[in-house]
Amino acid sequence: MTAFEQTLTFPSEARTAAFAAALAARLGPGDVILLQGGLGAGKTHFARSLIQSRLAAAGRAEDVPSPTFTLVQVYSDGATEIWHSDLYRLTGPDEVAELGLEDAFTDAICLVEWPDRLDDMIPAGALTLSLEMTPREGERIARLSSTDARWQTIVPDMADV
Repeated sequence: MTAFEQTLTFPSEARTAAFAAALAARLGPGDVILLQGGLGAGKTHFARSLIQSRLAAAGRAEDVPSPTFTLVQVYSDGATEIWHSDLYRLTGPDEVAELGLEDAFTDAICLVEWPDRLDDMIPAGALTLSLEMTPREGERIARLSSTDARWQTIVPDMADV
């Protein structure tokens, strides 16, 4: 059952980043965002924007590389850890278990690219954000959904971004 669904259009990479920053300010420990979309859809751009915004709000500046090869990058804003993982190279949930993500799902803000590799390890109530490119330069469609209705109060309205 889907308790929350929303479709947004980000007309540019800057608007994608602005939305990620607005969402970052509303997240807390235990919030999990599953980032879906094909190669080049903007998953890492979204995650990087969210993380950099969260760190900047805490007076920290840090490079935020893609975790494609490291699989997991962990950041801290001083109060909360932020886990950014890219599971593209993994073949299944047995490899995911070795990363320690299950514990992070309860204690940290987690951004997971290629969440299909989680299989049945997907936490209940996670927010799925599916990104899709459009024919227009830099424009993306974002489809957000969750079984947890609380995301209705967490996800910012685009009019406020």
